[in-house]
Amino acid sequence: MALFKPNWLLNRIYNLTPTELKRNHINAILTDLDNTLIAWHDPNYSAELKAWLEVMHDNHIKVIVVSNNKKKRVARAVSDLGIPFIWNALKPLPFGIKRALYRFDLNADQTIMVGDQLLTDIQAGHLAGVRTVMVRPIVETDSWNTKLNRFFETRIMNQYYQKNPQTTWREHLDD
Repeated sequence: MALFKPNWLLNRIYNLTPTELKRNHINAILTDLDNTLIAWHDPNYSAELKAWLEVMHDNHIKVIVVSNNKKKRVARAVSDLGIPFIWNALKPLPFGIKRALYRFDLNADQTIMVGDQLLTDIQAGHLAGVRTVMVRPIVETDSWNTKLNRFFETRIMNQYYQKNPQTTWREHLDD
């Protein structure tokens, strides 16, 4: 069960701030793409995402997309944003995250993996040795291949809430 337990549950990735990241000794964010940064069915980014990335950049917080998607899909989504990415990450296996740690010379102790799925993002983060942040999906719908994961994820989260009734979704890491 520990593989599926996020270190933090946040409502949105955009609520992460440089101040709280630095307070928690985090200087790099590995993030899923679909339903974490952008809606899964819309390849376009929002003004909010662009502004958040600028704040992270200005505060020397690295942001790198780690996605199971194909290169073409990820490149199209982030090319105008100028952020690096790992495609075909093979989450829930740790390979894509470990590749990002190595390629971008990141310290696992100072890096978090942010995503909207327990069975891919959170599990891969734990297997790679980084802290994890689960966020609520940007949109409530999912692609066909994510729906099965959501079924199992709901069951795991229900068990987790029964054992940890004090657990709540937060606005910020330090809430």
